[in-house]
Amino acid sequence: MKNEQIVDELKVIKCQHVSLEVSNVDASLHFYREFLGLKLSERHYANENPAIPFEMAFMRLGKQHHDLVLTHDPNRDYTEKVFNSGPAGIHHYAFECPNKESFDMHLERAKEMSLEIVRGPVLHSAYQAKGDGTWGENWSFYVLDPDKHRIEIFCEMAEIDNFGHYIMENGKKVPNKKAEEI
Repeated sequence: MKNEQIVDELKVIKCQHVSLEVSNVDASLHFYREFLGLKLSERHYANENPAIPFEMAFMRLGKQHHDLVLTHDPNRDYTEKVFNSGPAGIHHYAFECPNKESFDMHLERAKEMSLEIVRGPVLHSAYQAKGDGTWGENWSFYVLDPDKHRIEIFCEMAEIDNFGHYIMENGKKVPNKKAEEI
């Protein structure tokens, strides 16, 4: 079997969830509920299962059991993190809004909650005049959660058609641009 066939057969369909280590589960539950509307599916305490020595809270956006897992090790000394704009173990994780109106509402909500907006709002685009020269063709802003994890809120990301063309939210192709792999 050719490598390309194996890759096609093993292809994943999306990035499904992120698990974050947090210093305070209650503070993080509050943040993700109040800011993004996630709901708690279930919460388990350290050693509830002998194989799992840390606390876990499973949160969801829709019908799947979880999209975000918050973990906390009660034996670890958590010192407050300082935001670092440079490379980190995880640079950021992103939540998609269904449209620009929802994106704008999340931006207003972030401001109402006095969240630290560390970047944006910005149009990630190397192809549109109002873009910031980066990639994705999407509107974004970034906030920090209580543990200083960087979260991107975005909408209208370009899609890649079956021929590798970038299709912007307005349905137009990005001229002279194709995906590296089709």
